[in-house]
Amino acid sequence: MEMVPSEENQLVPKEGMFWSCRQTILEEMKKKFSQIENAAEEPRVLCIIQDTTNAKTVNERLTLNLPASTSVNKLFEDVAQKAGYVSGTFDLAWGNTMDMAVLDHSSEMPLSDSGFEPGKKNFLQLTDKDGEQPQLASDESGTADSSGLDDSSQDRFIGPLPRDGMVGCSSDYSSLNYSYASILNKSETGYVGLVNQAMTCYLNSLLQTLFMTPEFRNALYNWEFEEGEEDPITSIPYQLQRLFVLLQTSKKRAIETTDVTRSFGWDSSEAWQQHDVQELCRVMFDALEQKWKQTEQADLINQLYQGKLKDYVRCLECGNESWRIDTYLDIPLVIRPYGASQAFGSVEEALQAFIQPETLDGPNQYFCERCKKKCDARKGLRFLHFPYLLTLQLKRFDFDYTTMHRIKLNDRMTFPEELDMSPFIDVEDEKSPQTESCTDSGAENEGSCHSDQMSNDFSTDDGVDEGICLDNANSAERVLKPKSSLIFELFSVMVHSGSAAGGHYYACIKSFSDGLWYSFNDQHVSKITQEDIRKTYGGSSGNRGYYTSAFASSTNAYMLIYRLKDPSRNAKYLDVESFPDHIKRLVQREKEAEEHEKRQREIERNTCKIKLLCMHPVKMMMMENKLEVHKDKTLKEAVEIAYKLMDLEGVLPLDCCRLVKYDEFHEYLERSYEGEEDTPMGLLLGGVKSSYMFDLLLETRRPDQVFQTYKPGEVMVKVHVVGLKSETISPPVSVRAYLNQTVAEFKQLIAQATGLSVETMRVVLERCYNDLRLLYVPNKTLKAEGFFRSNKVFVESSDSLDHQMSFTDSHLWKLLDRHGNTIRLFVSLPEQSPGSLASRTCSQKVGAESEELFEGAKSNTKSVEAILEESTEKLKNLSLQQQQEQQASSNSDSQNASDVEHVDSLSQEASSAFSVSTADNRELEKRIRTGGGSGGASDPENQFPSEERSDSDVNNDRSTSSVDSDILSSSHSSDTLCNADSGPIPLANGLISHSITSSRRSKAHEAKKETWDTAEEDSGTDSEYDESGKSKGEAHYMYFRAEPYSQEDGPGDGHSKCLLVYVDKRITLAAFKQKLEPFVGVLSSQFKVFRVYANNQEFESVRLNETLSSFSDDNKITIRLGRALKKGEYRVKVYQLLVNDPEPCKFLLDAVFAKGMTVRQSKEELLPLLREQCKLTLSIDRFRLRKKTWKNPGTVFLDYHVYEEDINISSNWEVFLEVLNEPEKMKSMSQLAVLTRRWSPTRMKLEPFQEVVLESSSVDELKEKLSQLSGIAVENLEFAKGRGTFPCDISVLEIHQDLDWNPKVSTLNVWPLYISDDGAVVFYRDKMEEPMELSEEERNELMKKESSRLLKTGQRVSYSPRKEKALKIYLDGGPSKDPGQD
Repeated sequence: MEMVPSEENQLVPKEGMFWSCRQTILEEMKKKFSQIENAAEEPRVLCIIQDTTNAKTVNERLTLNLPASTSVNKLFEDVAQKAGYVSGTFDLAWGNTMDMAVLDHSSEMPLSDSGFEPGKKNFLQLTDKDGEQPQLASDESGTADSSGLDDSSQDRFIGPLPRDGMVGCSSDYSSLNYSYASILNKSETGYVGLVNQAMTCYLNSLLQTLFMTPEFRNALYNWEFEEGEEDPITSIPYQLQRLFVLLQTSKKRAIETTDVTRSFGWDSSEAWQQHDVQELCRVMFDALEQKWKQTEQADLINQLYQGKLKDYVRCLECGNESWRIDTYLDIPLVIRPYGASQAFGSVEEALQAFIQPETLDGPNQYFCERCKKKCDARKGLRFLHFPYLLTLQLKRFDFDYTTMHRIKLNDRMTFPEELDMSPFIDVEDEKSPQTESCTDSGAENEGSCHSDQMSNDFSTDDGVDEGICLDNANSAERVLKPKSSLIFELFSVMVHSGSAAGGHYYACIKSFSDGLWYSFNDQHVSKITQEDIRKTYGGSSGNRGYYTSAFASSTNAYMLIYRLKDPSRNAKYLDVESFPDHIKRLVQREKEAEEHEKRQREIERNTCKIKLLCMHPVKMMMMENKLEVHKDKTLKEAVEIAYKLMDLEGVLPLDCCRLVKYDEFHEYLERSYEGEEDTPMGLLLGGVKSSYMFDLLLETRRPDQVFQTYKPGEVMVKVHVVGLKSETISPPVSVRAYLNQTVAEFKQLIAQATGLSVETMRVVLERCYNDLRLLYVPNKTLKAEGFFRSNKVFVESSDSLDHQMSFTDSHLWKLLDRHGNTIRLFVSLPEQSPGSLASRTCSQKVGAESEELFEGAKSNTKSVEAILEESTEKLKNLSLQQQQEQQASSNSDSQNASDVEHVDSLSQEASSAFSVSTADNRELEKRIRTGGGSGGASDPENQFPSEERSDSDVNNDRSTSSVDSDILSSSHSSDTLCNADSGPIPLANGLISHSITSSRRSKAHEAKKETWDTAEEDSGTDSEYDESGKSKGEAHYMYFRAEPYSQEDGPGDGHSKCLLVYVDKRITLAAFKQKLEPFVGVLSSQFKVFRVYANNQEFESVRLNETLSSFSDDNKITIRLGRALKKGEYRVKVYQLLVNDPEPCKFLLDAVFAKGMTVRQSKEELLPLLREQCKLTLSIDRFRLRKKTWKNPGTVFLDYHVYEEDINISSNWEVFLEVLNEPEKMKSMSQLAVLTRRWSPTRMKLEPFQEVVLESSSVDELKEKLSQLSGIAVENLEFAKGRGTFPCDISVLEIHQDLDWNPKVSTLNVWPLYISDDGAVVFYRDKMEEPMELSEEERNELMKKESSRLLKTGQRVSYSPRKEKALKIYLDGGPSKDPGQD
């Protein structure tokens, strides 16, 4: 038996060893399960930690559920791990206590013994430690020299960071852990990244490549900026120089490129434009050459990047060669030749194809100057010189002519780390030195040099051999190089990840100082390997079809930069000690700026920013600002800052101001800070936070007043004193109380603040909007009564008999109920208009004032002035009797009249000159009908159509305003609203007698009121009202009072007469319109009410049974003359259908159709309106009405059809009016009207629409009718249904192939036609006609015309390429603005 050693080093049988191991595993598992069971039974502590530091952009909220036996120091470790901080660099403090006690991070005590409560939420705050923000875990290692780090210690990173969703533009690119704090510490590699402004990854890749090119960087450092010659902001070389200095010396992880792009003349919008990196390289090199003219660097770009090649054509009969020399900065290499199924596998293959000549033969023969005839020739390119820095562009972006879209080729193309360019120099050109005598770079003129002349032309030696340009400053230093000098080493790979529609750029660059490769991906720099470089070759598994991955996102190399291996020329990076003097000065300036920025960040990090409010003692309005104060500043110093910030110097002394904690939403003074004048603001506010749950109020007082003490836990109560006799409600007096105080104690506080008697005092609490509660139990606490942080109460203390009545029947309740439900509206009355109403005037006199009032021009009966005066006199006498019966005395509280908000009494309402009772309104209507009859009708001649909307259907209801008529100039109302604030009550809180916000409605109050108003809808129906819109059962009197106001008084437009109306919002629209009749001058059925919203859109209110509960204070209403709808009537919009016009839908007018009306009756009513408003004179039998569904014509309405019975009609209904050229053919609903249009392929033209009326849905009948109409034989006729909305326009280039011609059906009402209603569009053609043959130019011209036509008609255009903005660098600081350009 085989023996094996056991754990005790004894030989045991092998099977026994197996069972021994198994037993050990089982025991370990039991132990683990036991621990889990114990942990499950152990109570757990729920810790909720709020990060209040500024170490991250967003303050996180962490949740940990730990066993109660967990130690405090373990809690710190868990928080550090979850928050991403270094343990020991932050503090944890209790978040639900006032003293903010800090936990001991070294404590070994369990959480259960450290104040944590198992089973409950334990709130903690993560705060700064000793004034220093927590250190991010990713920054723990600090900076390090990249050469001294092992690969295993680096976070390897290549390619774009992971993103959710599809790969798009570089705005998709984001780091999960990226924040402003993360760019403050340098990368572990020692290199600095660049911040992506939005879509500037292409720019970052090129800038990092140039920075890592020693020759370019050193040459840029040697250039010195002359401050007097150019603005440094617009100097591109200077900003590049600054950027390179920061990349080399900065301690940040990443720096901004905004100064560089500003020097390009770009604005912020350019950051959102993605461009091609190769295009940027060309444009930037051109800009640098322009900027470097007349300097030592004038030829730098050419020396480093420019090569030369020969473009030649050689005759194959005589050997004559015509050629020219071109220069290049990069070599574009084709990935896959046009039409080929395979791509080139390597850069070497693509280079060989680049110089491969093509033969010109057949129709492409070349005319030889020597032979004087067309001959076969060979055309190609030869490299003459290769630049020191060789740039290869892999042309991965192509155009698919099938889909007419740009595509990206993701095929695999390898590239070597060392590239030998010697095979790509032509042998003939190697044997003879080249010269520049024939051409310039890219010259248009071609030099024709014979072979016997070439040896004479090439007489000068330019020091070039084997294709290498060795130009130096001194030609004497030029040396000949052997073939080995054609070895280039790869040092930069610019990678594109994405598709042709967009993507992300980053660069893989080899450092010449340590020979290692790094990934420069915007702000992230990381070390990579050769394997990562090979991943950028591209390609995917499977065959490489031409469009297999045209739209797929992939990561592959786009630009390659090689450097010539030449020890005599290969430069090293300049170190800081070797910098030129001007660069050293620049380094010092940038270092100082960076230190200053760091100090500013430190100050910013320790600055408390909180909202500051102040009731200005002179302006008497709430001022708002932001208080920024260092956390170490004391409260006293903060008051001085706030004092200056609110511009109170010279208004009142500094010692009359103090800062208090304030809740703006509830208008609640939370606490004051007595005795804490020397406390630091950071401690007072609970630390430096991004936002606070409270505000600060700069409270003021008069010199003869003293500040009240506001203690935490107190509640604020706004006390309004009510005068029953005067029916007034005063502005609020602020009183502070505790929730555990009783109602009796609270009354004592009110008595002290107001001077009212406690014995007769009644206190009413408004718990929510207009929810009134009488506080009558003396021993009940305020908390039990429903008091909260901020409260509103009404108090009354009189000896009237009103005390003896139940609260809901008392005068006090009615007064408060009216006060809570009364809203103020600004009503704009119609102006005078030309027409029959223009001659009507009316007048009314109140006191010494007189204004024009409505008067019938041709009436001999009483004027409206007399009617109103008579009605007013009756109402005054009636109100006097009511006053004598209900009240023993009519004296009002005159001592409070100046400082209270006046609310008119019921008796005063009756005595108002314009508040007419229901009975008198009815009488007034009758007398206006007989005496001023002309005012009761709207003149149709003056109705102008304009689209407006009804708020009954929010944004859908639209109506058209009619003519405006003469207005009734209303006199000043005998009821005036008194809200003067003279005679203030001195308060101890320093706010005098004014509330902190508006005395009428608080912000919170407004929010509650809106919610309550929305729910307070009248659910009645139109059946509750008679034809005039008056309520049949409305008995409850609703308060209404109106007075004129001028532009200065309210938000009017200054061009119309306006009323200020106080009305009970529970009034119905019908009753409200009746109240407005005397001011408009016509009956309520003759004018319309429009509600005006914030954007000045007007919506008509048409539902008479609904109340004004959706209105709120200071809403605006516009009154327009025109007949209002009665029960069963609908406002209808009439559009003209013009089937053969470019705009087939034209609005005509608004009309009113009624339930039970026939179509012919509605046509009869339309005739005069069409004649007067639209200048259309029609015969009733020569036009039809038909259904309108958006832009599509539908069912034809027959004359005998009845609305609501045969035709469904609704609010905001729309119909088409179609003018007929012949009598109506539609006689029955069984008929079908189809709009047909002939397509003529031979002429590439669509004929006008013609209507065909079918007796059935038969396809044979349709073809027969179309054959009769067009003359096409039935067997040759093909038809297709139009697509989309009317007129179903389609391009003439697409109609012949795109439509479903000649569907195999026998009836029209089945799939795929589904033609079962009038108005369907049918195209037809003669199948024997062949489409016109078009040349390419004719096709392109027709395509442009069709695109323009279809865009004008709003139809779809099949292809619209994305408009790309050209990449430009502006040397004059910015683009010139074209005033005509968007």
